Amino acid sequence: MDLGVISVRYARALLKSATELKIEDQVYKDMTTLAESYVQVPALRSTIDNPMLQKDKKQHLLVTALGKTPQELSKRFVALVMKEDRESTLQFMAASYITLYRQQKNITRGKLTTAVAVSPATEAKMKQMVEAKTQGTVEFTTEVDPSIIGGFVLEYDTYRMDASVKSKLNKILVELKK
Repeated sequence: MDLGVISVRYARALLKSATELKIEDQVYKDMTTLAESYVQVPALRSTIDNPMLQKDKKQHLLVTALGKTPQELSKRFVALVMKEDRESTLQFMAASYITLYRQQKNITRGKLTTAVAVSPATEAKMKQMVEAKTQGTVEFTTEVDPSIIGGFVLEYDTYRMDASVKSKLNKILVELKK
């Protein structure tokens, strides 16, 4: 069966169970932590995929990767995945859960890139603007990138507003070359 189909089916079942138990927000945090663990510790994937490592040690490692205080449902989910020999797809299941949860809760991811750090008030204003446009909640991140020289770049969904000095200078250079 297709990896994507398997991942989405498991994620849907987990989201359904979590929603029924009214703990979908906490399970979302667990799955987000798990997904981040795979990104921050690249050796996690190869360790979990190692057929020589005992199942109980893999399970303990995965439960640890869920964070400090994972929900019991998240732990049981990992146990089920291990029982069904699907641990190699757990990273994709976590990503699928995150996507499904965001769709269910109308959550958009947004990112603000600036040349220098902005005040919390400015960040909050930009977040409110995106929330007004999307009519939902926004998970907002900010990043400082001095290479844009000044201004900002705002991204959410498929929208990108580039009001950076760097892009304006590049446009001027393109015009001068014509």
